[in-house]
Amino acid sequence: MTTHDNWFIEHFQPTGSAIGFRITGKLDEVQSPFQKIEIYDSTDWGKLMVIDGAMMLTTKDNFFYHEMISHPVLFTHPAPKRVVIIGGGDCGTLREVLKHPGVEKATQCDIDEQVTRMAEKHFPELCESNGDARAELLFDDGVAYMANCAPGSVDVVIVDSTDPVGPAEGLFNKAFFESCFRALKDDGLLVQQSESPLALLDLIKDMRAEMGKAGFASFKTLPFPQPCYPTGWWSVTVASKQAGFGFGFREAEAAAKPFDTLYYTAPLHTGVLVSPPFVAKALGE
Repeated sequence: MTTHDNWFIEHFQPTGSAIGFRITGKLDEVQSPFQKIEIYDSTDWGKLMVIDGAMMLTTKDNFFYHEMISHPVLFTHPAPKRVVIIGGGDCGTLREVLKHPGVEKATQCDIDEQVTRMAEKHFPELCESNGDARAELLFDDGVAYMANCAPGSVDVVIVDSTDPVGPAEGLFNKAFFESCFRALKDDGLLVQQSESPLALLDLIKDMRAEMGKAGFASFKTLPFPQPCYPTGWWSVTVASKQAGFGFGFREAEAAAKPFDTLYYTAPLHTGVLVSPPFVAKALGE
């Protein structure tokens, strides 16, 4: 990461690429016990949250990610009532989950409380559901939290993590996925952010392989645009315990959803279930 001539530039070594934003200044900075969190203001993208030099979100485009890690999996599950979010400290995913009236409890477990405090201060629109009676905010180790979950107690696990380095490294391996598998009910679903399907297909394949070793039997990777992330094209991967699971969703309910979205719609959900040929070939779909 560099700042030069009023530009914030993130160099992303794994893809040999970089992305930049014109900034007007740094608004805030905190060094937590786990990572460095910075907030910048920009000319065109609103505020930026940067963690350890890596772009996390912008005011302008965070809705792509938060909606796509939440609504597809929740409309795919037949009746999600108990949801666990691992990571997700900016609280945008929690906000989207709690738009679903059938959700009775959503627990967010992020290891770093400072991410949430910075979000509350600089991205209050993402935190508007933090006071919902159904919301539980925990600041703890997500790996340990899932390991201690009661078997068969959760409908949906959402892993809203950073890249698989630093505090998030333990969220991309067989042991963690085994904990998720055990905590989920038989019809439960796991969804995890899965990086760029253009530049990081090998990571997606490795992640799905680890999920498979943990017992998950069916997978679907859903791509979507994410301008502030490397390559501008991102994905989430959904995993089911059930072999041959088709990843069909409650289309009529999605079409009649009682809340607004900026990107997610039922027709769009139908479309992202059709993988581009190069992705389908690489992932064996």
